[in-house]
Amino acid sequence: MKIGILAIQGDFELHARKILETGNEYLLVKKATQLDEIDGIILPGGESTTITKILGRYALDEILRERIENGLPVFATCAGLIMLAKRLEGSEREVTPLGVLDITVRRNAYGRQRESFEAPLKLTLDGNEVEITGVFIRAPKIVEVGKEVQVLGSFEGSPVIVRQGNILAMTFHPELVEGTEIYDYFLKLAKGRKQHV
Repeated sequence: MKIGILAIQGDFELHARKILETGNEYLLVKKATQLDEIDGIILPGGESTTITKILGRYALDEILRERIENGLPVFATCAGLIMLAKRLEGSEREVTPLGVLDITVRRNAYGRQRESFEAPLKLTLDGNEVEITGVFIRAPKIVEVGKEVQVLGSFEGSPVIVRQGNILAMTFHPELVEGTEIYDYFLKLAKGRKQHV
């Protein structure tokens, strides 16, 4: 399978390395036409205000929303999760999310860069409990989830990884730690969709 990685900002090269570790191919996506070549897409972290501007400039926002709504599997971390949310807490005029994931998000909920931290997480992936280290960097917090949203892991009572159909999104950075468990789970999801297309 070929997984696209939105390569306009953020640590997309680390995600690319993880995809290679799983034995799959990747494509760094910068143009809308490249969406036709992939079986799923990763939206890396970064700065959501900047991502909003660049998506608009490259005319990627509308087509990305449409593809996700039509079933394109998407894996989003940190700012990528913010970009998928239906609702942002407070008045966030500079960020225009795609509005495809039924969650409410608080940006920078844990503080600025110096308040970044690591924490052990227990996730449930395909009915199996997986323990990983979560790296939270200027992380958002999911403060509300819709009824279609499945919580796969929490930290201090707040969801940190959720799934809604073809969407898998997390507030932490799995590309910064050892292991590919979350990528494997996403690839299984993407493969399942590919077989039904």
